[in-house]
Amino acid sequence: MSAEAKAALRRTLRERRAARDDAGRAAAGAALARHAASLPAGTVAGFVAVRGEPPTLPLLEALRSAGRRVLLPVLRADMDLEWAEFESADALRPARLAIPEPAGPSLGLHGIGAAELVLAPALAVDAAGRRLGQGGGSYDRALERVDAPVVAIVFDEELREEPVPVEPHDRRVAGVLTPEGGLRWLAGAPPPAR
Repeated sequence: MSAEAKAALRRTLRERRAARDDAGRAAAGAALARHAASLPAGTVAGFVAVRGEPPTLPLLEALRSAGRRVLLPVLRADMDLEWAEFESADALRPARLAIPEPAGPSLGLHGIGAAELVLAPALAVDAAGRRLGQGGGSYDRALERVDAPVVAIVFDEELREEPVPVEPHDRRVAGVLTPEGGLRWLAGAPPPAR
């Protein structure tokens, strides 16, 4: 599929996200947090949701409360991602592109390699695990540095029946986490051992 098809789908999905109300977003965040126990990993690479994404801070807090180690991205000037440990929402600072990041020391570009599961942002995912990201390429580069299963976080209706347009550099995901549906493994991907 073409870059134009990806751009058109991104516009549509962003408009739908922008139309969500604050109460609906908060409910989605609380629902995601209830799925924390289903994530099969001691160390999870996550992200802090921005710009209409399903709210992830309640999930990150739930993972930390359960004794899990959580890593978050630190966006570099070249749009690549370093990683740092998440301690709490209060310990985040606003950073590049207004994306909150941990204030602690960086674990470097390869810090993601410590993750046993990666939670990635997406605008949509299809049943074959094709992921439509935001378009910056940051996660596609970061995911090349990790062998752990990748699970995209989307709203329930963003798990699509029809194929998501992708390009050769786009990496597929093994699963999807949605507020109502919880964790689902896609395209025959086996769940990782805990």
